[in-house]
Amino acid sequence: MTTPLDKLTAISPIDGRYGDITEDLRTIFSEYGLIRYRILVEIQWLQDLAAHEGVAGIGPFSVASNQFLDAILEDFSLEDGRRIKELERSTNHDVKAIEYFLREKAAAHAELGAGTGFLHFACTSEDINNLSHGLMLTDARSQYLLPRLNDIINRLAQLTSQYAGQPMLARTHGQAASPTTLGKELGVFIVRLQRQLRQFSDVHIMGKMNGAVGNYNAHLAAYPDVDWPALSRDFVESLGLTWSPHSTQIESHDYMAEYFHALMRVNTILLDLCRDLWGYISLGYFRQRTVATEVGSSTMPHKVNPIDFENAEGNLGLANSMFGHLAEKLPVSRWQRDLSDSTVLRNMGTAIAHCQIAYRSCLKGLERLEADAERLNADLENNWVVLAEAVQTVMRRYGVENPYEQLKELTRGRSPDRETLTAFIRKLEIPPQALEELLALTPFNYTGNAEQQALDIAASVKK
Repeated sequence: MTTPLDKLTAISPIDGRYGDITEDLRTIFSEYGLIRYRILVEIQWLQDLAAHEGVAGIGPFSVASNQFLDAILEDFSLEDGRRIKELERSTNHDVKAIEYFLREKAAAHAELGAGTGFLHFACTSEDINNLSHGLMLTDARSQYLLPRLNDIINRLAQLTSQYAGQPMLARTHGQAASPTTLGKELGVFIVRLQRQLRQFSDVHIMGKMNGAVGNYNAHLAAYPDVDWPALSRDFVESLGLTWSPHSTQIESHDYMAEYFHALMRVNTILLDLCRDLWGYISLGYFRQRTVATEVGSSTMPHKVNPIDFENAEGNLGLANSMFGHLAEKLPVSRWQRDLSDSTVLRNMGTAIAHCQIAYRSCLKGLERLEADAERLNADLENNWVVLAEAVQTVMRRYGVENPYEQLKELTRGRSPDRETLTAFIRKLEIPPQALEELLALTPFNYTGNAEQQALDIAASVKK
């Protein structure tokens, strides 16, 4: 029995459970999406050849002919896609099926019908595929990945500004450490993300259009006087890609490794953020806004779980594991070409879909956060010991003997309260002003310039 495809029957949760989140990506990474990008490349290559004065025997096309070709792409439907798959069943070749489909379309047009021999002219399948994949990654980056990541940064900036001055007990090695502010700790993630996003945005997405082994062999055999590298470059750049002038049969895919590695670094930072926020929720530093209809546990009615950050963490891990394989595999090809990359490339969308799920979950979790100032302050009140750093450092400043050792004896393995620490400070032989400044320190104001850092970071995002 064949089970019909439905969100409930889909094997992958990307198209099943999370189908509503990832459905926009189908226009890019589905089989239909890939076919459509191939149609785009084939048609525009034909139009460029027809427009080139050195390529005799075709064109220049009339306005009506170009409009007819443009309409094939604009009106490309699922039925068209199914026809191509039907042709593929007889050709056993996916790109050749597209050429035959376009021939069928052009045959009905008087001017184009005579020029169908120039469809896929001097092309190897990889000429069409590498440009299609480049366009897919370009659109995914500009339409989905960068906008979603900037949404996360903007929400982090709101929280960073809102809690810029909210003191918080820091924890190094899980132990109480010098205080910071909640806003500054969130702001650090903004800075990290911004740096990696700049690198991700700057990755040049490459494309080649140079024939079976990269030497314009067939091109020059047919038209030896045409400057094929110049035509190739103009064509690739007209698609919004960066020209790759030297290749084997395939574009080397090194840029893909850069693209995926850059995304992996972004995802690793987000994974770190999600784990930290999970921990802060566990400590009670953050509350999560509740939704009346939601259930946190099937048996414990009180629970409000940090499921959004957990979901993001899981999907970030899946995405990175796939990106790691893509980045390691795709730049490696036996001699001038092997097909081991083909099936791997079809999974780019799977990895990016996991990013889409993760980014949405992360943002949803961030939107629900509210700091619990009372809980944050209680932790600080219970940890006057963190002022030991300030006291021994001021003692060093004024030449007091063995300052570190004195504070170590007072505090290590103990938790002196305010009175104990104040009594120790009052006995110090340091200038009166320094003494008063030390006595004025509390865990709530011993935060250095954390508040200003947070405000500066939040302001940089607004700019």
